[in-house]
Amino acid sequence: MKMRGKTIFITGGGSGIGRGLAEAFHKRGNRVIIAGRREGPLREVCAANAGMSWFALDVTHGDRLRSVAAQVTTQFPELNCVIANAGIQRVHDFAADKAVDEDSIEQEIATNLLGMIRVCAAFLPHLRKQPAATLINVSSALAFVPIAMIPVYCATKAAVHSFTVSLRHQLKDSKVEVIELVPPYVATDLNRALAGRIPATSGDTPMPLNEFIAKMMEELATASEEAAVGFAKSTLAASWTVASRAIFAKLNSAHTSHD
Repeated sequence: MKMRGKTIFITGGGSGIGRGLAEAFHKRGNRVIIAGRREGPLREVCAANAGMSWFALDVTHGDRLRSVAAQVTTQFPELNCVIANAGIQRVHDFAADKAVDEDSIEQEIATNLLGMIRVCAAFLPHLRKQPAATLINVSSALAFVPIAMIPVYCATKAAVHSFTVSLRHQLKDSKVEVIELVPPYVATDLNRALAGRIPATSGDTPMPLNEFIAKMMEELATASEEAAVGFAKSTLAASWTVASRAIFAKLNSAHTSHD
C-alpha cells in the first residue's frame, strides 16, 4: 500500500497498536483521524501529534458508528484508508465450576467481530468512490493458533481472517485494496491477561510495541493482501497456505464483483 498522501481513520486509536500505527502514519505526513471509547486517551494522542483529529466511538453501538462515519466522510471527503483495529481480550474458563460471563462474551464478540464488520459496511460506500483506497482489518496470530485461556478472542480473530478473505474477493474488481494486518504477541495493555501465563518454554515473548510498529510499517509498504511480522508471519504462512488459497479460489471462481 502507499504509505504517504493518505487520509486515514483508525478505530481503537487511543492506545496500543492503534496509537502506534496512528503516530507512525502521522509522522509520514498522512492525515490521521483516530477513534475510541475513551475521550481522555484520544485527546492525549492528538495533543502529542499536532494535526490529528479524534471522534469518540464505541464500535458496539451501530447507530453511533454510522453517525461518526457520516461525519468523518463529510469533514474529510478525501478519506481513502480505514483501519478497523478496535478490540478487547478476556479470559474465559469454560471448565470452571461456575457460569461463564455471557455479557463479557457478547461484548468481546460485538467489539472484535461485529464492530469490525460494521466499520467495513459503514465506510465502504465512501471508499469505493475514491480513485484508490485501502481497508485494513486487524486480526491476530491467534486467529491461526489459539491460546485456550482466551478462546472467544481467538475465535473472533479467526472470524476476522475469514471475513477479510471473503471481503477481499468480493472487492477484487474494485479500487479498494483489502489488507489483513496480523500482529504477533505485542506488549500492550490488550495482552495484559497473558502476562506471565504463557510458558517460557514456548519461546513466545511479547514484541516491544515500537519494534512491532517499525516492522509492520515496513510490511505494509509492500503488502497487497496480508501484513504480518514475527510469530504471526509463521502462523499465517502455516495455516493460510498456497493450497488453501487455491481451494478458496476454486470454491469462489463463479463469484464476480458488482463493480
